Amino acid sequence: MVIFNGQLKIKICEARNLKPTAWSLRHAVGPKTQTFLLDTYIALNVDDSRVGQTSTRQKTNSPTWNDEFTTEVIEGRRIELSVFHDAPIGYDDFVANCIIQFEDILHNGSKHYEDWILRDFFPRRCHIELPVTTMREQER
Repeated sequence: MVIFNGQLKIKICEARNLKPTAWSLRHAVGPKTQTFLLDTYIALNVDDSRVGQTSTRQKTNSPTWNDEFTTEVIEGRRIELSVFHDAPIGYDDFVANCIIQFEDILHNGSKHYEDWILRDFFPRRCHIELPVTTMREQER
């Protein structure tokens, strides 16, 4: 298993075609359910530690953030991006998530990783950039 030690700089750019979950529509009535717009943000974790959270983008299913985060990572294995709808009442509603293994980034052969995330468990599109400024990997 490859682990990452060094400085991670990540830019969460945008998402496209996010869909409200049935739970986020629980208070919507009538035809509004077809055009329901989300108030979205992304929570960013490295392994089990919260690195940050983007700002909330109001009333859009294709938000643009361009928010940047920098953190020192020790023995990092994965990055997790979780999209939430900022609910006005109660807990925020989960929309989608994605996990990116550092191993996939480091074996890419570059110190820069940029992609639209399209995965079975993350059927929406999310654009991120990862310029890894200091890279030291260790095989375990």
